[in-house]
Amino acid sequence: MSKKVAIITGSGKGIGKAIAERLATENYYVAVVDIDESSAKYVSDSINAIKENQAKYYVLDVADRKSVFDLVDKVVADFGRLDVFVNNAGIAYIDSIIDSDPEKVERLFDVNLKGTFWGIQAAAKQLKKQGSGGRIINAASLAAVEGSALQGAYSASKFAIRGLGQSAAKELAKYNITVNAYDPGIVITPLRDYIDQRTAQIKNTTAEIQRQSVVNEIALGRAALPDDVSFLVSQQAKYITGQSILIDGGMRFH
Repeated sequence: MSKKVAIITGSGKGIGKAIAERLATENYYVAVVDIDESSAKYVSDSINAIKENQAKYYVLDVADRKSVFDLVDKVVADFGRLDVFVNNAGIAYIDSIIDSDPEKVERLFDVNLKGTFWGIQAAAKQLKKQGSGGRIINAASLAAVEGSALQGAYSASKFAIRGLGQSAAKELAKYNITVNAYDPGIVITPLRDYIDQRTAQIKNTTAEIQRQSVVNEIALGRAALPDDVSFLVSQQAKYITGQSILIDGGMRFH
């Protein structure tokens, strides 16, 4: 096949949606994957309205390892191969460490960390089998570089994703498979809306004041748009591996 094939989990909205749309414009066949079927179908349909048969949607809970492996098999059956796997799916949980609900913490680790682990496993197995290399990209966060109050579980999962990605990059380089992560700061997405609303609730303020307080820390003076984060999927990033790239407009300098 002349076109390459990409799987993007959590691509029914936000950063994942932007990545799916960018790859479609770069002539990739795109597997739009989300736990929410209506969102996944919407993104797939919007891509196909521009380029017919460019995308197909799939419903997946990334915490289910067998389903992740089955997804890769389905996509390869539908499109013939795999070239890029983006572990974008993730959830947030905002609360103090003392008050954190154990079930919510476990679910967060199941989705964010284990889901990324299963995605790396499934993608690497297929890419190794093909023998033509490929790219795996993981969603980390500014919270993977510096922990924040009320984000203990979320930050821990994202720090772990950085370490997992480094290990995978070292193991998979011999197969010409690169593994990287993007570390977004404040991005205008539904997930960020939840983070601001929940943080504001705990701090007894408004979501607008909470959002502005963090935007004030950004050197470039604005929150990111989802497409600001999608550059790691471009061909220009093909010589980067084992990295976790801050894309935060200058909130933190490390």
